Amino acid sequence: MHSTIQINKRLIGTGYPTYIVAEISANHNQNYNQTVELIKEAKAAGADAVKVQTYTADTMTIKSNKKYFRISGGTPWDGKTLYDLYKEASMPWEWQPRLKALANELGLDFFSTAFDSVSVDFLEEMKVPVHKVASFEIVDTPLIEKMARTRKPLLISTGMASLEEIGEAVGAARKAGANQIALLKCTSAYPASPADMHLRGISKLAETFEVPVGLSDHTLSSVVPLAAVALGACLVEKHLTHSRSIRGPDSDFSLEPSEFRDLVSSIREAEVALGQPEFCGEKEGASKAFRRSLFAVRKIRAGELFTPENVRSIRPAGGLPPKYIYDVIGHHASRDIERGTPLRWEFVSG
Repeated sequence: MHSTIQINKRLIGTGYPTYIVAEISANHNQNYNQTVELIKEAKAAGADAVKVQTYTADTMTIKSNKKYFRISGGTPWDGKTLYDLYKEASMPWEWQPRLKALANELGLDFFSTAFDSVSVDFLEEMKVPVHKVASFEIVDTPLIEKMARTRKPLLISTGMASLEEIGEAVGAARKAGANQIALLKCTSAYPASPADMHLRGISKLAETFEVPVGLSDHTLSSVVPLAAVALGACLVEKHLTHSRSIRGPDSDFSLEPSEFRDLVSSIREAEVALGQPEFCGEKEGASKAFRRSLFAVRKIRAGELFTPENVRSIRPAGGLPPKYIYDVIGHHASRDIERGTPLRWEFVSG
C-alpha cells in the first residue's frame, strides 16, 4: 500500500501541496490554437498539470438512433445520440503529442484519460507519466488491468460507483501490477450540485483503500474544492474553458481562466491555513504579554489583607496567573504594594 503516488517529480499525498489538474476535455471545440491557449491559461492560473481525453466516437460506442443510444435525463446533452456527442467532443489524436510537448515545455505535466485498449497503447507511445480511469469506465476491469500493467501511477474517478465497485476496480488494478493508485471522489452530474458532493467520502475512501484521495469536481463552486482540501483531498481536477459563453459539451461545468486562477490561489492559501496540529503558534508569542494576571488595583499596606477589592485579574500579564486568586485572597501583604503592581508570591505572607 502507498500513501503517496509520484507523477514525474511530484509526490502527491497527505502533507504535500495539492496537485491541481486543469481538465480540457471537450473545451478544445475542435480548434487546435484554442487548445494551445487553454494550456497557456492553465499554466498562468497555477495548475500543475493539464489533462485531455483520448477516444473516438467509434471506440466509445456505435452509431445508432435506438433509444439506448439517445441521451436523456436532464443532462446538457439531452436529445443527442452518444455517437454524435462523442464525435463532437473527441480531441484529434494527432494533436496530443504536440500538446504534450507544449505543456512540458511550460513546466506542466500532461496526461489523458484513455477509454479503450488502443488509447492506452497510444498514450504509452507518448510516454504519459500517469493513466486516468474515468468514472464511467470504473466497471471496465479489463481496461483498468491494461493501464495497471504499464506500472505507471493510476488515477481512478469514482462517480456513480458503490464502495463494492470501487473495491473491485482497486483490486483489479493491484492484481495487474499497479502499486501507485489514487482515487478521485466524484459526482457524475453535469454540472453537479454542492449538495450532491458528499465530501466526507474522501476520508472513507482513504481509510478503506489506504491510498491518496482527490476530487474530480463538476460543480461551479469554489467552496467545494476548498472543503475537499480541508478534508484531505491531495489532488483537485477541474474543467477549464476560455468562456462558458463559447458553447460546447463541457462549457456548463467549466471554470473560466480568472475563476481557475482564484481557485488555485484559494487552495494554496487554504493549505497554509491548515498548517500542522499545533497549539500556541510562534506568531502568538507577542500577544501573551496581554493575557490577564493578578494585579494590585489599590495601594496595599504591609500587613493588610488581600481582598477582591484590592486584587483583581486584569490585563496585562506579568503578575501571578489568575488561577491563584483564591490562594491570595485572605492572606496578608508582606510589604507595601503600589497600585498597578503585578502580584508576586513574595508579596504574600505565609
